[in-house]
Order: sequence, then structure tokens, then C-alpha cells
Amino acid sequence: MDRDDLELMQGIRTQGSLAGAALALGVVPSVVTKRLGALEARLGQRMFERTTRRLSLTAEGEALCLRADGLLEGFAALETELSERQNALSGSLRLVATFGFGRLWVGPAVAAFQAKHPGLRIDLHLTEQLPDLGAEGYDGAVWLWSVQSRHASDWVARRIARNQRVLAAAPRYLDRRGSPADMQALAEHECLVTRENANALQRPVDLWTLKHSRDGSTERVRVRGTLASNSGEMVRDWCLEGRGIMLRSLWDIAPQLASGELVQVLPQYAMPDADIHWIAPWRPKTPRRVRLLIDFLAEAFRAEPWRVEPAAGVKAARRGAKPARRPRAPPG
Repeated sequence: MDRDDLELMQGIRTQGSLAGAALALGVVPSVVTKRLGALEARLGQRMFERTTRRLSLTAEGEALCLRADGLLEGFAALETELSERQNALSGSLRLVATFGFGRLWVGPAVAAFQAKHPGLRIDLHLTEQLPDLGAEGYDGAVWLWSVQSRHASDWVARRIARNQRVLAAAPRYLDRRGSPADMQALAEHECLVTRENANALQRPVDLWTLKHSRDGSTERVRVRGTLASNSGEMVRDWCLEGRGIMLRSLWDIAPQLASGELVQVLPQYAMPDADIHWIAPWRPKTPRRVRLLIDFLAEAFRAEPWRVEPAAGVKAARRGAKPARRPRAPPG
């Protein structure tokens, strides 16, 4: 007795007739009649009592059908298990990400992906300088800007999330100095400059170019300040201490903005060049484990989880922030 015999018995019982079973199994009625007769002859037992008006199971047929249900369910479960084993991800992934975003966002996402696919081994390397991914054997990088200095044919890139750099300051600084009314007033404030990745961005770090969210216009202002660092975390710490205004990615300061430790300054302006990208060396065929990881990261970051709405009390405090006074022109 094989699986086809069990499915034949189930089909006849479920449909209540040989013609109905033939239709369900996709064969002509004569095939069902012939197969049932051969099964009964092989077993030496009648499975169904057949008259011109009705078809009913015998006691032996009832016993066989009961066992057939469990056996067919077992066949289906085995096929599912083998299919899952065949489709299970295995092997290793070597990834690169920038320090801050990698630690706060990529690390937890990668750990969740590995938990979903326990056959994978993932090595996440954090760095501020993009390595030669192909030469060093990396599958790809989660990076905060696209690689424009490379030949397009040698690289593939995909934006997996939007991000902006925004102006922010601690309430104690704004209480002391006021909030700048416009971009030009920003030049009169103490600004905290970050020098990380200055060479990669190829622009002066004290020249801030921001875009207006409503009309899309851009404005540039050369800022000044007495504190600068190549560490974004150091600049953020200074800002939290009330030392000045900084330009920082939303993903990095979302918790502080939500809690009110930091307040967004000139919220209608942002530097929209800090999107998160997947960058990888070009290859004829991308492994399935890499494709699924990219899709997983894109889904994890699609809603920009770092965009956190501030509490009502924080919103009220922001509305009450006093604008900075412009210096009066000298008389005469």
C-alpha cells in the first residue's frame, strides 16, 4: 500500500462517490474503479459496499481511512520539514557599519535576523572608514551616505532608510542665549562642530548647508564655535551640557529629543544627506542570505523608528522657547 492508495480512500470517503473522487483526484471514473478494485484484491478485503444508489465504508474500510488520516498528515509534515530544511539559510555573513548607527540600530537588527535564521553566522565590523569590501571579503556595508567616488559598475547601492541631520541644543543653552530666529542668526551662536568623516564628505565641516522642509530652498551658513571634535558622541555630550548648538542625525538623538533633554532648533531646516544605504561590491548573483538580510533591514528601518514624537510637556516647552535677540545696529 502506498500514498496514492491512502489518498484514493480519502477521496472516495470525502466525496461519497467514485465519480466525485475521480473529479477531485483529476482522473476519469474508470481509473478510480480500477484502482479501488486492485487495492481490495491486494488486501483481500472490501473497503466499500457499493450499490446502484449508495456507497458506504465497510468496517475494514473505516479502519483504513482512520489510519490513512494520520499517515497522510505525517507525509505532509515531513514534506514541510524537508522543504524548510532546504530553504533554511546557512553559511556566514560579513558586514560593515559605521560605529554609532551600527551599535544603536544595525546591531540589534542583525541579531534579530540571526535569531530568525539560526543556521547563519554573522560578523559585524564597526568602523568609520569604509574598507575595500570586495578585497577584504565583506558581503556589504550599512553606511550613512552613498559611495559616489567609486565607479558605478563596481558597486551596488540601495537606500534602506531615510534620515536627516537636524539642529539641536539643550534647554539650558537656549534659556541662556535664546533660539536663533533664522539661519543667519545661527552664525552668531556657539556651534559645536563634528569633524568625523570630513574627508569622506569633502566639504568644510563648519559650513552647514540645510534645506527648508516647506519650499525645498537651501541656505548655507558658516558657523563658529570654540569646541570641535572628531567624535560625534563627544559633541553630543557637549550639547547635552548646554555648550552650544549641534548638527546631528535624528537616529542618534531621537531619545533625547523625545525626553526634552534636547530641543530641535530651526525645525523647518534639516540636512537631508544622511540617508542609510546598503553598499556592496557588484557580483553576478547575490546570495539569497544577503538578499534576505537587505530586505529585513529595509523593513526594520522603513518606518524610521528613530522618529519619536516628544511628550506633550516637551512640545509646550519648545513653543515657549524665547527667540534670540538680534544685536542692535549702532546709532548714526
